[in-house]
Amino acid sequence: MLFKKSIPQLIAEANENGEHTLKRTLSSSGLIALGVGAIIGAGLFSLTGIAAAENAGPAVILSFIIAAVGCGFAGLCYAEFASMIPVAGSAYTYSYATMGEFVAWIIGWDLVLEYALAGATVAVSWSQYFNQLLMIFHIQLPDTLLKGPWEGGVVNLPAIIIVCLLSLLLMRGTQESSRVNNILVILKVGVVLIFIALGWSFINPANHDPFIPVNAGEELVKSGQQSFWSFLKSDDFGHFGISGVLRAAGVVFFAFIGFDAVSTAAQEAKDPKKGMPIGIIGSLIICTLLYVLFSYVMTGIENYTMFKGDAKPVATAFARTGYHFLNTALIITIIAGYTSVILVMLLGQSRVFYSMSKDGLLPKIFSDLSKRQTPWKTNVIFMVFVSIFAGFVPVSDLGHMVSIGTLFAFTLVCVGILVLRKTDPNLERPFKTPLVPFVPIMGILVCILMMASLPIESWERLAVWLALGLLIYFVYGKKHSVIRKQHQNQQNIG
Repeated sequence: MLFKKSIPQLIAEANENGEHTLKRTLSSSGLIALGVGAIIGAGLFSLTGIAAAENAGPAVILSFIIAAVGCGFAGLCYAEFASMIPVAGSAYTYSYATMGEFVAWIIGWDLVLEYALAGATVAVSWSQYFNQLLMIFHIQLPDTLLKGPWEGGVVNLPAIIIVCLLSLLLMRGTQESSRVNNILVILKVGVVLIFIALGWSFINPANHDPFIPVNAGEELVKSGQQSFWSFLKSDDFGHFGISGVLRAAGVVFFAFIGFDAVSTAAQEAKDPKKGMPIGIIGSLIICTLLYVLFSYVMTGIENYTMFKGDAKPVATAFARTGYHFLNTALIITIIAGYTSVILVMLLGQSRVFYSMSKDGLLPKIFSDLSKRQTPWKTNVIFMVFVSIFAGFVPVSDLGHMVSIGTLFAFTLVCVGILVLRKTDPNLERPFKTPLVPFVPIMGILVCILMMASLPIESWERLAVWLALGLLIYFVYGKKHSVIRKQHQNQQNIG
């Protein structure tokens, strides 16, 4: 039997108020800022350079477009769910209503990869730019405190510190966190526009030629000297050529998870039926336009090969312009941008576990609220968890894990729309996903295609992570499930 939460039950939860519920403080503009705050960050300022150098070359522009198309399909599905079920929990809650508790647990556990590890990924890049800022003022931190043990250091101390500081801010309250985020977003979008405007005149067309660097394996396949299947298994797959563009799309897809973070705050929106679709779709459109223009300028100013292993490629590219007087301001603003991403990711993760705990699938500690109506104990737990990953794990490994977790979540949300349109076609839908079933099916196909393009190690880590999650579910979650207990009580009464 599928243990599902009914839509009326979820709506009743959304309408609850009082000191034991989340506080509604976010307007439509605040939700858009929340989305932009999460979207523009490591994917733009750091992973763009990595994906260009290792996978797509200047064609990383196409990778952003492919990723945006996949996000567009998924975003329309998210918007329908978020307006109809304005409850914290995002894809976890939507899966609970459409595919049942077991699938909901899997996706809720998977969202840890999306939010917690996204926060850790950005914290690693934040540390690199922070060190760059210190160097301007002639302060030099030792490499041992800037890199984890797998990169020749001991611990990434600045990354740990920023995660801790933002976790403490979240404990103070959502409204306070939102105000700080709004300021950071204004700074961040401003520097992106300045970079595009000033950098455009320094574009060297030679840096965009070839637009798609040659992949040796693809050339062998075309000439018949190698089979397609052997190419798929080779080291050449994903390193430039069309396969590289697709793999880069899977990598930079991580940069678009901001609209998903908007949906986790549904229970804190003032008018979720109107605000959630505006926040999700609006932030996605704004950021896609900025991403395409930004990546075009960045790969035009500096040759993509120079970004290999560079965690601060924007500063590297901007140095070519000669606007040295703006370099310090650029770095400060990028740091501010990264800060807002970490803030939103930590907020999103705490809200997912808040919902899972309210459903009994996780211990009550995750849904305990402070006097300021924030899940402060969850914030403390993830402060420690995210800090460990930020301090010790390489950024490229974290990025791939986040991407596959995000794509998996988006796929299930698209499936959920197909299921709910079939099982509950007459439900009130303040926002309806257009062109169903085309849009959700395309969302599923694009997400699966990008998942398939990621390295096999990403799949292996996902499998290990989900196996750990299933162990926790069968040992604890299944036994404490509120829905299961309600069902058993009804059977006993009957």
